[in-house]
Amino acid sequence: MNLPDCDLLLEDLALCTLDGTDGYTPVADAAIAIHDGHIAWLGPRSQLPRGLAPQRRESLDGALLTPALVDCHTHLVFGGERAGEFEQRLGGASYEAIARAGGGIVSSVRATRAASEDALVESALDRARDLVADGVATLEVKSGYGLDTGTELKMLRAARRVGAALGIEVRTTFLGAHALPPEFAGRSDDYIDEVCNRMLPAVAAEGLADAVDAYCEGIGFSPEQTGRVFRAAQALGLPVKLHADQLSDLGGAALAAAHGALSADHVEFTSEAGVAAMARHGTVAVLLPGAFFCLRETRLPPVEAFRRHGVPMAVATDLNPGTSPLRSQRLALAMACVQFRLTPEEALRGASQVAAQALGLLDRGRLAVGLRADLAAWSVERPAELAYWVGGRLCRGVWSAGRRVA
Repeated sequence: MNLPDCDLLLEDLALCTLDGTDGYTPVADAAIAIHDGHIAWLGPRSQLPRGLAPQRRESLDGALLTPALVDCHTHLVFGGERAGEFEQRLGGASYEAIARAGGGIVSSVRATRAASEDALVESALDRARDLVADGVATLEVKSGYGLDTGTELKMLRAARRVGAALGIEVRTTFLGAHALPPEFAGRSDDYIDEVCNRMLPAVAAEGLADAVDAYCEGIGFSPEQTGRVFRAAQALGLPVKLHADQLSDLGGAALAAAHGALSADHVEFTSEAGVAAMARHGTVAVLLPGAFFCLRETRLPPVEAFRRHGVPMAVATDLNPGTSPLRSQRLALAMACVQFRLTPEEALRGASQVAAQALGLLDRGRLAVGLRADLAAWSVERPAELAYWVGGRLCRGVWSAGRRVA
């Protein structure tokens, strides 16, 4: 096999491809060739193709190379912070009580509306750099702290600017149906009309959203209202996903699956019937251990049911100012293992291959010829160490489409 064209050859590494059932076992003394942002070859160095002429070679000094991580659920762009609510919850106040008293999401709405787009970009960049430094090369960012057309558009533009500034891919999700804004108090159906008839078309017209999300919950929106948002999104050609069954079982996961949603996220209260519906429709379960930890929840997501029905499980940070101020995808792996009893392999695949699937991206999350060269190098010997070590800087380098970004 001859591969004369090669932009970059990374060598002296252990290769964890996550490709196939044996991809979790590292291949020692390996190399990977990158051309035009994609993987051109990978395998043991002893089998390097004849005629390979890389423009650059780089030794990784025995580092473990995996697919770059994918954080498929964040609220990265927002104004202000909510440390005061953290103290309230520690004092015994529930998340629902804080929200109903005018805190929670609505307090972030006030700060986000008041912030300029440049200010939102600057603060979001600081948080995004932490994620990238910890192995992330693809990042989903939701709106939902504007709850009016102008601020939602501002948030989505800010999210796109973050991706451009860091050289990573940011997938944007419109979450207008996140909470009821104060000006629509007592008029939730009218607000859903606003989301469907004004906000969504404006977002679609500017091409600012890759998907549409909603919060289906007692303190959010009903299944019927959520269905209206989904139908409006799909009429505009936008895929959907859902904050589902976090605090109660309103049948959100089954509703999401019935609409062919990419994912149902949180899913702590999802029933067996909901799990079965997700399996039938190919909807990914996104586990968010950071929110579970910060809210001191006790209801575990139905991990055994997901395994039994073959529902893929992704892991994400849910980075947000109120319920999951988690700035490390690798710490999310550790939490998913300890709190939810995922295996280290399930957690790593969930934060790469399955997380990419939850975003509708099939060109990354594993290492194979022809796929996008999104890579992360780690100062560890075994993949399980990525979940085993709690904290610390283990990431030695991150590449997005073959270009080093950290």
